[in-house]
Amino acid sequence: MARGKLRIYLGAAPGVGKTYAMLSEAHRRVERGTDCVVAFVEHHHRPRTEVMLHGLEQVPRKHLDYRGSAFTEMDVDGVLLRAPAVALVDELAHTNVPGSRNAKRWQDVEELLAAGIDVVSTVNIQHLESLGDVVESITGVRQRETVPDEVVRRADQIELVDMSPQALRRRMAHGNIYKSDKVDAALSNYFRPGNLTALRELALLWVADRVDEYLTEYRSEHRVSKIWGSRERIVVGLTGGPEGRTLIRRAARLAEKGAGGEVMAVYIARSDGLTSASPKELAVQRTLVEDLGGTFHHVVGDDIPVALLDFARGGNATQIVLGSSRRKTWQYVFGPGVGATVARESGPDLDVHIVTHDEVAKGRGLPVARGARLGRSRIIWGWVVGVGGPVVLALLLNTIDLGLANDMLLFLTVTVAAALLGGLFPALASAAFGSLLLNYFYTPPLHRLTIADPKNIVAIVIFVGVAVSVASVVDLAARRTHQAARLRAESEILSFLAGSVLRGETSLEALLERVRETFGMESVALLERAGDVDPWTCAGSVGPRSPKRPEDADVDMPVGDHMALALSGRVLPASDRRVLAAFAAQAAVVLDRQRLQHEADQAKELAEGNRIRTALLAAVSHDLRTPLAAIKAAVSSLRSDDVAWSEEDQAELLEAIEEGADRLDHLVGNLLDMSRLQTGTVTPLIREIDLDEVVPMALGGVPEDSAELDIPETLPMVAVDPGLLERAVANLVENAVKYSPTDEPVLVSASAMANRVEVRVVDRGPGVPDEAKDRIFAPFQRYGDAPRGAGVGLGLAVARGFAEAMGGTLNAEDTPGGGLTMVLTVRAVDSLPDLATATAERQAS
Repeated sequence: MARGKLRIYLGAAPGVGKTYAMLSEAHRRVERGTDCVVAFVEHHHRPRTEVMLHGLEQVPRKHLDYRGSAFTEMDVDGVLLRAPAVALVDELAHTNVPGSRNAKRWQDVEELLAAGIDVVSTVNIQHLESLGDVVESITGVRQRETVPDEVVRRADQIELVDMSPQALRRRMAHGNIYKSDKVDAALSNYFRPGNLTALRELALLWVADRVDEYLTEYRSEHRVSKIWGSRERIVVGLTGGPEGRTLIRRAARLAEKGAGGEVMAVYIARSDGLTSASPKELAVQRTLVEDLGGTFHHVVGDDIPVALLDFARGGNATQIVLGSSRRKTWQYVFGPGVGATVARESGPDLDVHIVTHDEVAKGRGLPVARGARLGRSRIIWGWVVGVGGPVVLALLLNTIDLGLANDMLLFLTVTVAAALLGGLFPALASAAFGSLLLNYFYTPPLHRLTIADPKNIVAIVIFVGVAVSVASVVDLAARRTHQAARLRAESEILSFLAGSVLRGETSLEALLERVRETFGMESVALLERAGDVDPWTCAGSVGPRSPKRPEDADVDMPVGDHMALALSGRVLPASDRRVLAAFAAQAAVVLDRQRLQHEADQAKELAEGNRIRTALLAAVSHDLRTPLAAIKAAVSSLRSDDVAWSEEDQAELLEAIEEGADRLDHLVGNLLDMSRLQTGTVTPLIREIDLDEVVPMALGGVPEDSAELDIPETLPMVAVDPGLLERAVANLVENAVKYSPTDEPVLVSASAMANRVEVRVVDRGPGVPDEAKDRIFAPFQRYGDAPRGAGVGLGLAVARGFAEAMGGTLNAEDTPGGGLTMVLTVRAVDSLPDLATATAERQAS
C-alpha cells in the first residue's frame, strides 16, 4: 500500500489562522469530490473556525478518563476503519492523554500515513524540537509539547501561514483568539511585539530552508548545472579551549540558514608543539560537530592564520567562525591575534565572524611547552631588551657610581636576559652594544673608545664570551626542542599511516584528502603511466584543478618509475618531503590494494559462476534426464503396437508420466527460482495476509497423510509476498517429508513472538550436525548420501532466498528427540484484531 502524503500548515504563533486555512483547504477538496473527513480539529471556541467545520464529516472522538477527569482524543482506529482519502488532524505536536494508543499525536499521524491516508495538519514553529532552547530564550517559556524536526521535514508540502505581529495583536484584542479575560495577560507576556517578531523570523527562516531543499531536489532531478545560488561552507577555527562548543553551535545555526550548509571544524596544531590542546576537550568537540552533521579536521601549520585561510580556501568555504581572543589586554602588545589577522587577510570572498563567549579576556588557558622554538613575540622582545636594555642601564648608571665590576655584571645580566628571550642574535647585539657602552662610559679614559688598563680588556672579553655562550646554549636548546616536536608530529602522522595499513580502512580519496589537509594544499592527485613515454593518467584526486602532470604541480613526489604524487598550492620545504614520501608510498599501496580487491571480487564472481554452471550441468546431465527418461519409456510403451496393455497397465504408465512431469516441473522451477535469486531479480510484493490462507496451499505437493498443520486462528497477520511464502514453505515441507520416516508425519506449526511470526517445519528424520546446518542452504547441496534423482539440491537455497527477500530469516534447529526443525521467521503486522479483520474484508471484497 502506497504511503499517504502529509501537508502541514506552519505558523509563527497561535491565532495566525492555521486551522482556518486547513479547513478552507478541506472545503475545496470536498467540492472537487475528494473523500475528506475531520479526524481531530480543535476550534477553541473561535466562531469563524467553528463555522468552517459545518459541512465536513467528523469522525467521533475517543473518550478517555484520566485522574478523575474526562478527555477526548483522536480515534485512530475509527479513522483507519473509515479509511478516507484525506484526514484533517490539528495540532501535530499535541501530547495524548495517558492510556492513548500513542504518546504523541504525530505518531498517530504516522499510522494514518502508513495506511495510505493523506493527512493535513498544523503546527507552530515553537513546537519544533531543535528550536526549544531558542524559543525559551525569546519568550521565557519552555515548550513541553514538541515534534521532531524530521517529521515535519518529511512532509510533502509545508505552507506558511503568516501574519504580522500588529495584525495578530489586533486579532487578540478583538477576542478572536482567546477569551476576553485572558487577552490582557497574553498581550503583556507571550504576545509581545518583540516575541512575535522573533518567532515570525524563525518561521520564515525555517520555511526558507525547506524551500531551498525543494530547489536542490528540483535541480538534481532536472540536471540543472547553472548556478542559481551559493552553498554555504563554514569553517570553525578551534583552539581546543572551552569556547569551542559555543563556536560549533553558532556555526551550525549559520549553516542551517543556507541551502545545504556545511560545517567544517578545524584544529590547527603547531608543528613545533608550542601549544598543546586538551585531547579530551578536542574529542568532545569532535563528537559535537559530528552530531550536528559537520566534519572535524586536524591540520598541522606553523603560521595559524595562514594555515586556517589555506584550509578555508582549499575547502571552498564562504565563512569563517572564530572566537573572541582569550588574551588579556596587555598581551596584545605581541601582535593583533589570530582573529584580527584572519579578518585582515581573508579578502572579499571570505566572511569572518568573531563570536563572543564566556572565556573572553580570561587568559589563553592552554599549556605552553617549555623550551620550544622561539616564537615571533619572544624574538621581538629579545631585540628590545638586547638593544634598548643597555641604553636604559647606561642612563641609570650615569647617576650612580657602582664600580666597573658591578657595571659589567649588570650589563651581563641584560645580555643574558636578551639571550633567554630572543636567542643568539639579540644576545650578540646586546653584547656588542653593551661592550661599547662599557668602554665609552666606564673604562678609563672615559668618553673615548680606548682602554688604558689591560685588565679592563680581559674583563670586556670575558663579558662578550659569557654573553655569546649563554645565547648559543639558549638557541641550541630551542632548535633541539623544535626538532623533537617536529619529529613527534611526523611520528603521529606515520603512526596514522601504519595503523591505516594494518586495518586496511583508508580509501585512496580519504588518504589524498588527508595529504591535502596535512600540508595545506589546494589539490592533490596520484598520477601514473604505463611507460616512460606514455601519457600520465589520474588514478585519484581531491581538490579543484588537480594537476594532470607532475610538471604542472608545485610539489611532486615520485613513487617508483611510473607513479607520482602531485600537489598544487604552495612549495613545501625540504623537511616536509620525508613525510610526503611516506604518504606517497601509502597511496601506491592503497591503490594496489583497491585494484587487487576489485580483481579478487571479479575472480570470486567468476568462480561462483563456474561452480554453479558446473553443478547445473551435473544436474542436467543426470537429475533432469532421469524423469525425462521415465516419461520417454512410458510414452514409448503406450505407443507400441507389439503389446496389448490392460487398462490397469495404461493407468500405471500414465501415472508414471504424470509423476515424471511433476518432478521435472519441480526441478525446473527450482532452477529458475535460483537463477532469479542469483541475478537479484526477485521483487516481492509485500501485503498483509493471514498464514492460514497460504500455508495450507503449500502442502499440495506432498502425500495427504505426510504432514500435519497447526496454525492458530489468533495469530496476527503477516507482511509477506504470498507467492514467495508458499514456494518457501512448500520446499521446506517437501524436504522434510523426503527425510522423515513414513510413519512420522511432518508437523507444520506457527506461533507469534513479539513483532514476528515463526513458521516451524518439524521432521523426525536423521537430523543434521551443527557444522552442516549452514552448508545445507548452499545451492546444489545434498546432505549425506542422498541419491541422485532426489533433487538438484536447490530447495533449501531457494527457500532461504525467498525468506530473505521478504525481510525474514530461515534457520535450521535440532528437533527435541531427534530430527530437524526449519524455522521460517516473517514480520507480523502491528494491528488490532478488529483492524486486521477489516483489512482482510476489504482485500476479500
